[in-house]
Amino acid sequence: MAIINDTTLRDGEQAPYVSFTLEEKLQIAQLLYEAGADELEVGIPAMGSKEQDELKEILQLKLPIQIMSWNRATMEDLEASINCGVRAVDLSVPISQILIDIKYKNNIDAMFKNLERVVSTAKKEGLFVCIGGEDASRADNELLKEIMSFGLSLGADRFRYCDTVGVLTPYKTYENISYLSGLNLLDIEMHTHNDFGMATANSIAGIEAGAKGANTTVIGLGERAGNASFEQVLMSLTHQFNENRIINSKKLKELVKKVSKAANRKICHNSPIIGKHIFSHESGIHVDGMIKSKNAYEAFDPKEVGLHRYFPIGKHSGSATLLYHLQAIGIEPSKQKIKALLPKVREIVTNRKKVLNPEELKELYLCS
Repeated sequence: MAIINDTTLRDGEQAPYVSFTLEEKLQIAQLLYEAGADELEVGIPAMGSKEQDELKEILQLKLPIQIMSWNRATMEDLEASINCGVRAVDLSVPISQILIDIKYKNNIDAMFKNLERVVSTAKKEGLFVCIGGEDASRADNELLKEIMSFGLSLGADRFRYCDTVGVLTPYKTYENISYLSGLNLLDIEMHTHNDFGMATANSIAGIEAGAKGANTTVIGLGERAGNASFEQVLMSLTHQFNENRIINSKKLKELVKKVSKAANRKICHNSPIIGKHIFSHESGIHVDGMIKSKNAYEAFDPKEVGLHRYFPIGKHSGSATLLYHLQAIGIEPSKQKIKALLPKVREIVTNRKKVLNPEELKELYLCS
């Protein structure tokens, strides 16, 4: 199975205007584990003593999954993580020419020497090491090959392929990751951003091309437009890749609600997987199909994500919807009366911009 390394408590909290309390972090970490995350990335120890103390508290939960910290590939950052007691680290290094020019003044040798020192020290400490390739999507593939080969020689365990500014397309992702995974060097982890709305798609394309897993955040939280969505990747791996994952719908719903509230981010009604209206069927053709077969117009059962199916009485409702609701309240309606009632229903809904409830429909029917 692919590995979901969730970074809600690191990259998610880096979203502008977002900050989590310790209590929120502990609750989110616990819920992420219970909802199906395989690993967690939970903070940046180099931020200071408060961040370090909170990371230690998360470790005290003793969750039976790998807990990782994020670090720049510097000795100072690594030492801060070691002092927290983490056993897995991401060591981020700029690898596009754009960022090498900015952060290393175009001195690639200095970047390699620094990476060697930090990775070697981390491995001597017995840590799981992921080399975070910052801006990998804008880097030269041959340089990526060199860095991955170098990391392998140092004992690194994984390479994080970062689409730092979200410029990839699924096709380009597949092409790049196919090449890199075909080298049989380090396992690849996808880290994608949503600047063009393709973060989840790019993560999935990377997994299809041979990546071993992906970073995610709950509700796609993260810098700028956010990251690949935890709930979307989880459900994609379960249904589109047929992975044998047990989804705790209650915990997933609780997790989404907790992160949304803690981040002060509302969830759109049509958000994939978790939007409250994505299992609402108004079109007459769709309702008729859904009444006959529950998988006619749904990719998965709403119960899997803690949601419910609705047939709102709206402008595009057909006879099947009216029949369904009237029968549900004990009326066996005349099909002729239902057909005659449809124009009135559509007029009311259009004028007031609000669907009818079953009691209003009942009153209309009895008065018609």
